[in-house]
Amino acid sequence: MLPVVRHLPPAARTLRLWLWAAAVGALAAAATLAFRALTQQVEYLATGYRGGLVDAARSLAPWHRALVCAIGGLVAGALLQAGLAWARRGPQGDKHLDYLDAARIGEAHLNDRTTLARTLSALVSVGTGASIGREGPMVQLSAWIASVLARHLPFTAEQRNILMVCGIAAGIGSAYHAPVASLVFVLELALGFFARNTLAPVFIASATSSALIYWLVEPAPLYVMPTVPMKATSLGLALAAGLLFGAIGWALLALLERTRLAFRRIRSLTLRLGLGGLLAGLLSAAVPQVWGNGYSVVSAVLQGELLWQALAVILLTKVVATALSSGSGAIGGVFTPSLFVGAAAGSTLAQVAALWLPAALVGDPRVLAVIGMAAVLAAVTHAPLMAIVMVLEMTNQFQLTVPVMLAAGVAHAVSTQFGAQPLYGNPIEATR
Repeated sequence: MLPVVRHLPPAARTLRLWLWAAAVGALAAAATLAFRALTQQVEYLATGYRGGLVDAARSLAPWHRALVCAIGGLVAGALLQAGLAWARRGPQGDKHLDYLDAARIGEAHLNDRTTLARTLSALVSVGTGASIGREGPMVQLSAWIASVLARHLPFTAEQRNILMVCGIAAGIGSAYHAPVASLVFVLELALGFFARNTLAPVFIASATSSALIYWLVEPAPLYVMPTVPMKATSLGLALAAGLLFGAIGWALLALLERTRLAFRRIRSLTLRLGLGGLLAGLLSAAVPQVWGNGYSVVSAVLQGELLWQALAVILLTKVVATALSSGSGAIGGVFTPSLFVGAAAGSTLAQVAALWLPAALVGDPRVLAVIGMAAVLAAVTHAPLMAIVMVLEMTNQFQLTVPVMLAAGVAHAVSTQFGAQPLYGNPIEATR
């Protein structure tokens, strides 16, 4: 730390950290928008279409969808392989530290070269229809920008780590329109709830990024849907559904892990991602809705636009496509596809139950869709508090707080009983 900074009074040093946290929030919002714009450009180059990935897939012939995914996988794999070879010649080698792992061990210096290589690969994978989320690379990019900023500022090691964590929270807040959930995310999955010195900067960074996105780009929750009522029967339904969603989350984690192990037998990253792209592309030839992170399908589910027959087919195909894309090593998240699985499974379950049970007992399928989003997310992340807050923020359905809490708690309990490794690893083991 520079002598002039060291001699500042504590209040001035704290205010300085807060101001830089706000700057990190602004940079994270800019990074989110830039990544989104670049993926749309890749989508246009690959398909000639600007807009949602599912709409782009529908605009193409079935053979064309499969071809785009296969070529996209090959290009993404080649970029990743070449990027990691370039990283090996750098000062940090090709070792890559995930942003959450970095936060858990207090390491604010993320690998510049591997981050850039993975970001370029993610742009191609996401833009050519891989069945993964674009939000994961957005958050990694935001954390890396904060890391670079912290390295060049006269901060202590603790303050540098706080700024990097601010980048994580700001990236999540801007990507999902969920500033409160972003705070719970870093506390529950990385830092622990006693990280008192980190709270205010993280709040500031997340609030700044989310506010900029809300005021300048999208003044609405991530998922716009009408208000759905909670009935007394919603609690019993949530309890029963939580058991099922917990099993679904556990099964999804197991499928992802087995698929990754199978693809690791292929040594070449180019061939590995190319094969994953080809197989996911062949699925998209029959079901175009598997392209992308599933946002448009979830939006349709929350508007009550899809019947269970079509939704069940989309759900099963999407799960397989996500396992193929993620398992092959395509750089992208499984967080948003998990929301897809919960929404689709919840709506399907409610519609099928309505065939056998009184409609008054089952209620609106959209209620169970929202409950399913939180429950499956809790099951795959083992972070039920984050899942509850995030889904309520994203859908603006706070009247469903009690059934969402009940289902997420039960699903988390079920998933953890079988020893599955959570989506973001074990925060307790990572800090030992």
